[in-house]
Amino acid sequence: MARIKLTKNELKTQKDNLKRFNRYLPTLVLKKQQLQMEIQKVEVQHDQKLREKELLEARVTEWVDVFGEDVGIGTLISLKSVNVEIGNVAGIDIPIYRGVNFEEAAYDLFAIPLWVDRAIEEIKSIFALVAELKILEEQIELLKYELRITSQRVNLFEKVKIPEARENIRVIRIFMGDQQTAAVVRGKISKNKLVRA
Repeated sequence: MARIKLTKNELKTQKDNLKRFNRYLPTLVLKKQQLQMEIQKVEVQHDQKLREKELLEARVTEWVDVFGEDVGIGTLISLKSVNVEIGNVAGIDIPIYRGVNFEEAAYDLFAIPLWVDRAIEEIKSIFALVAELKILEEQIELLKYELRITSQRVNLFEKVKIPEARENIRVIRIFMGDQQTAAVVRGKISKNKLVRA
């Protein structure tokens, strides 16, 4: 604990600090709760998308033999870009998935087997889910980081700053009370000396 001055000015400073800490603490606690709820929401969303991806991949595994045909499906479609928007949750900027863009090569409908159209759609769905999962993982990471910082601040205020300010106020009041009592005693002693003189 830092050494404090035992003055009225320091008492006022400590009271102001305590008032500010007590006013700021509920905001931090609310932010912490919002972050916890948002993390839960994003984790549920992530789990749903993961299950969706697993189901889609299971459906696609039925096609494995068909994909073995050399039609160059990898050259027919490629991921062009992932559309991401920046959103704000509890004062934190996080990426929000808005879709993906694909680049499709033109192909001869008579030369390529019929199943290629469906295969391309399935591949698009898998790519979109993978991109969305990565964005959700990034959101969770950012939110957890901010939650850790906010929790540290809440603990700092609850366990250090507020008790420290209260203790400082108590010490200053005791000192000032002792000074006041000593002044009264000195005054009475002086008065008694004057009366006797």
